[in-house]
Amino acid sequence: MAAASVLSYDGLTTSSGFLSLLDEDEVQLKEHALTFLNQSVDVFWPEIAEKVEILEELYEDSDFPASSRKLAALVASKVFYHLGRFNESMMLALGADELFSLSDEGEYVSTIVSKSIDEFARIRKQNAIKISDARTRALVTSSNFDEKDVETEAEDPRLVALVERMFEQCFEQEQFTQACGMAIESLRLDIVEKSIVSSGDVKSMLQYMFDISMDIIINRDWRTQLLNLLVRLYRESSVPDYVNMSRSLVFLDRPEEIVEIFKSLLATNSLDDNLLAFQIAFELVDNSTQKFRGQVIAGLPQVEEKEEEQKKEGEKEGEEKEGDVKEEKKETTADEYLQTLHKILSGQPTLEFFLQFLYSKNKADMKILEKMQSLFEPRRSVLHQGLVVSNAIMHCGTKNDSFLAKNLKWSARATNWAKFTTTASLGVIHKGHLSEAMNVLDPYLPKPGIDASPYTEGGSLFGLGLIHANQGANTVTHYILQCLRNVDDSSLGGGGNTRPGALDEAQEREIVQHGAALGLGVAALASESAEAFDELLNLLYHHDSAVAGEAAGLSLGLVMLGSATERAAEMLNFAHVTQHEKIIRSVGLGLALIFYGLEEKADAMIETLTMDKDPILRYGAMFTVGLAYCGTANNKAVRKLLHVAVSDVSDDVRRAAVMNLGFVMFRRPEQVPRLVSLLSESYNPHVRYGAALALGIACAGSGSKEAVELLLTLCKDGTHFVRQGAYIALAMVLIEIAEEANPAVAEFRQKLLDVIGDKHQPHPAKFGAILALGILDAGGRNCTIALSSRSGHLNLCGVVGLVVFLQYWYWYPFQLFLSLAFSPTAILGVNSNLEMPSYIMKSNARPSLFAYPSPTKEEEEEEVQTVVKAELSVTKKAKLRQSRLVSKKAGDAMDVDEDAEPAASTSDKMDVDAKEIPGEGDEKKEEEAEKKESDGEKKEEKKEEEKKEPEPEFELLNNPARVTRTQLKHISFDVDSRYVPISEGVHGIVVLKDTTPDLNEEIITPAVPVSNSGEDVEEAPAPPSFTYLG
Repeated sequence: MAAASVLSYDGLTTSSGFLSLLDEDEVQLKEHALTFLNQSVDVFWPEIAEKVEILEELYEDSDFPASSRKLAALVASKVFYHLGRFNESMMLALGADELFSLSDEGEYVSTIVSKSIDEFARIRKQNAIKISDARTRALVTSSNFDEKDVETEAEDPRLVALVERMFEQCFEQEQFTQACGMAIESLRLDIVEKSIVSSGDVKSMLQYMFDISMDIIINRDWRTQLLNLLVRLYRESSVPDYVNMSRSLVFLDRPEEIVEIFKSLLATNSLDDNLLAFQIAFELVDNSTQKFRGQVIAGLPQVEEKEEEQKKEGEKEGEEKEGDVKEEKKETTADEYLQTLHKILSGQPTLEFFLQFLYSKNKADMKILEKMQSLFEPRRSVLHQGLVVSNAIMHCGTKNDSFLAKNLKWSARATNWAKFTTTASLGVIHKGHLSEAMNVLDPYLPKPGIDASPYTEGGSLFGLGLIHANQGANTVTHYILQCLRNVDDSSLGGGGNTRPGALDEAQEREIVQHGAALGLGVAALASESAEAFDELLNLLYHHDSAVAGEAAGLSLGLVMLGSATERAAEMLNFAHVTQHEKIIRSVGLGLALIFYGLEEKADAMIETLTMDKDPILRYGAMFTVGLAYCGTANNKAVRKLLHVAVSDVSDDVRRAAVMNLGFVMFRRPEQVPRLVSLLSESYNPHVRYGAALALGIACAGSGSKEAVELLLTLCKDGTHFVRQGAYIALAMVLIEIAEEANPAVAEFRQKLLDVIGDKHQPHPAKFGAILALGILDAGGRNCTIALSSRSGHLNLCGVVGLVVFLQYWYWYPFQLFLSLAFSPTAILGVNSNLEMPSYIMKSNARPSLFAYPSPTKEEEEEEVQTVVKAELSVTKKAKLRQSRLVSKKAGDAMDVDEDAEPAASTSDKMDVDAKEIPGEGDEKKEEEAEKKESDGEKKEEKKEEEKKEPEPEFELLNNPARVTRTQLKHISFDVDSRYVPISEGVHGIVVLKDTTPDLNEEIITPAVPVSNSGEDVEEAPAPPSFTYLG
């Protein structure tokens, strides 16, 4: 177009003539020049750039006509665009007003529009942050807050007008998704609502907005506003999406509204609505805290359970059932549905289903444990304890404690705190088996009048808490609280022990208190129990004990997780007063847990801890950043952590800063390898260790090739504890990754065994390798490390478990907290009666990509073969001459005595010796024959492999099915026509609707043994009948 306009002006190839017209006094001449320059600026911009000051003067001249001023601004804007000065170009384009046409599709318009939207969004976000910070400061100082008092940057009306024009154009062209995206960036809630309502597909737009709100929005206040809008739109929809509405309400912490959803669904007396209520209840168990679920249960109508009637009904059902097929079905009443809903919200069915899954699908390889056990001496306490923890992790939730039962003498070598860890590891193995928890740990729990080891008693209380992790509020917590209160009684535990070298009573008490405090914190996780909090606070303040105080400070944070309690300042003051480093560190970590997930609301505490002179509290500050901004990928948090990672004088603080990058960025795992690549090459080994674990945390279970490559390099690091961290982190990345999907898995497993067996490797590196092998096979090879739930919420157990596990650097028993981070990778279909029917799902991928690792093969002992002795040719010739000489003498003797048989036999023997040694040729022939046979077998095997059918491109999975996180996108539920999931996009426990309820239903009832002390032993058959003769 520019060339055409030049030709229309008598073929001019320069704009100097028109530029000279700008100096004229006549307005018309200037307007004429501006018109030409606007059309030809893309060609003549280098010449026009020399006169751009004149164009700016014309734009600013108030005596110049308004339309011409706008034209001058437009020409100047285009010149600055070509010069690469986009900010000046944008401001002048705003001055051009309507002359800046949004309908043009050139690069100039798209660039200026993009810059304008970015600038508009920057101003609004900056103002929102200032208001949020002012509100936080007002809360901390308990002062009044008024948004009008906050100094904010004024918005340019021209910029607002341009953005409004852009929104209008999007609506005219029906680009609702684009308008929604711009509105989210610029914090325009009104435009978001208009985009959703105006679109033709409101359901899809709501789902799109929900996904963006949970995954992309990094500002908590803005996310809250968006979710409030979505909840309102869900309600106003003709077909409300109760699943996403409940997910939003969990984030907004509004349990009373979820109660209303349950009541409305149950009131319809529709089977579909009742099943949907069950599905929402199962998700609540995964996504919400104990306190939240307790409030929901309290808000629902209560149903009185009649035990006798239930027992009778159970007996009748047992008589009517033969096999697993139901013959008759009774109609379920509204009260029974409500009772089932209460049961689901208690969390017990979820635990039972996953417990059955982990028990029935357990593929843990005992030979790996036996191999590790044989590779080091049991007197090495660190490696012994590492193997105990590795066994617990490998059998987490499976109830299989046969390794400990088989090796009782080996287990008994654990002493002192190793005995504490060994006893507590039973809680990891039996995690979730609430009904048998007391039976399993009964031999070790504190009992009045019994002189037992305090390490065993403390470990048993910790293990009891691990079994009831996030499920113990109002049940086991009362028992542990009672034990904690009674621990001063001399009749509890081993009080008054007079054995030589025995602990005194104070030491015994603090050991039991340590285990009880940890167990209480895990069982009452996020319950905000005032009773538990007060008891732990009393233990912290009134017992000057580093051991008991360490557990109390941490457990205070566990109980008050994410509550931002006002008593946090009180805990911080105590940390400044106490002289025990253990207590200071645990209180700092407890404060971090208290501000879990609060994002900007934690900024005041983060700033306070970061500026503290004590490096131990600064260490806690880094975990406060990681937990407060967990999964947000917040730029401010990332910048703060990176700054501390390269500037703090304490190695511990720098290590913590780098590790917490993994927590902040775990929703963006693809960005983490690039983020920590330079840190992994740092001169400081603590920074390299932190970089390794940051990769493990952020990329857990992803099998990221970039992360694996970096970690394999760190596995060769010269510092032993860096290699330890690299082994653990690489196991976290490769957990549940099949060898077919990533060949590095098999190589890594073998490398770990080589490290454990290498006498030249230091113990810290071996310890990391032992833990890594346990992590790779966690939960019987059916668990992964998940920091987010299946529906996108933060998995509080996963985050807390990893955070406390990382503290094993200071205290080994904290390793067992890793069990909280393990999540079963299963899809379990259940019906309205909470039973698992026979159901088939489809995985649209090759089975080998998600297969279990192949079991370890027994090493066959190689037979020692005799080797034929080599003989030199000179020696052989000498023997030949000697044999001929002997034969000649023998011939002479035969002339004297012709009938002598020995001569003939000697001659024959010599002839044989002259040719070849007896038996040697036969052995060679046998070897050649064996070689031919083996070669033939290999050829046949190759032919068989060639003849094998190609691997299928899909796999049918039976209920319950092991489905890894990377496999979820390949799963479809369209194979079995009888059962249909009541809600789309749900994984884990899926509530199924029976489309043919009149037909008999085949129910799967996997048996879980009541107790499992050792391997399952078949009961001996009854003896044959006989007559007793007396």
